[in-house]
Amino acid sequence: MPHEYSRALKAHDDINEGIRLQKILAQAGFGSRRKCEEMITDGRVEVDGELVTELGTRVDPKRQRIRVDGSRVHLNPNHVTLALNKPKKVLSAMDDPKGRYTLADIIGDKYERVFHMGRLDYDSEGLILMTNDGELSQHVMHPKYEVEKTYIATVEGRIGGNVCRRLVTQGVQLEDGLVRLDHCAIIDANRDMTIVKVVLHSGKNRIVRRIFGAIGFPVKRLVRTQIGPIKLGDLKPGSYRVLSQVEVRSLQKEVGL
Repeated sequence: MPHEYSRALKAHDDINEGIRLQKILAQAGFGSRRKCEEMITDGRVEVDGELVTELGTRVDPKRQRIRVDGSRVHLNPNHVTLALNKPKKVLSAMDDPKGRYTLADIIGDKYERVFHMGRLDYDSEGLILMTNDGELSQHVMHPKYEVEKTYIATVEGRIGGNVCRRLVTQGVQLEDGLVRLDHCAIIDANRDMTIVKVVLHSGKNRIVRRIFGAIGFPVKRLVRTQIGPIKLGDLKPGSYRVLSQVEVRSLQKEVGL
């Protein structure tokens, strides 16, 4: 009898361990609690390889693997991902022996072990993503996942539509290989300068400046406005914001996590 009582207590403890599955999904950015419940009952959620359709199922996200539509659900309360608007004359680094202003000077010491995912050169501006999630950082920066990046470039001289088309269809040969733009559109132009929106996957150093410099149109100003699904929006230069769980989830999905 005591043995049966102890087993009953253990069963009771097992039932009450963990967090309700729909709550975990909502925290991970899959929508409202109601929407997450529908995902479970629709048979879209797996825990440790087993389909779960019963509402109220409790899960330990630290020990168990959760997948939605085959994609892994990541939830770590210690992870944070930031979007930062880097001004000119700020180094894309966390420290600098020369004493120049860095990304760390903007975010301060509020977050531990946060590091930038990719860089912008010293004179360029715009969106930089930062995180302390090592797995996310590796995927975002890995060439395998080819995350799209969008830039607004102001170049010297007047560029015609034929130049944009050639950069997309034929590309330009640089010292480290042929590079093509995914998209190129002229926003504004006059005799002395052209403002161009460009989209490309390459993360090579100073790639946009090198592309336009190679065809005789030096870049005077360069602003990165988007990385994958994450947009710069109205974030002011020298400021940052914490990405929502929905945004983090969209970025994870973009890089195969």
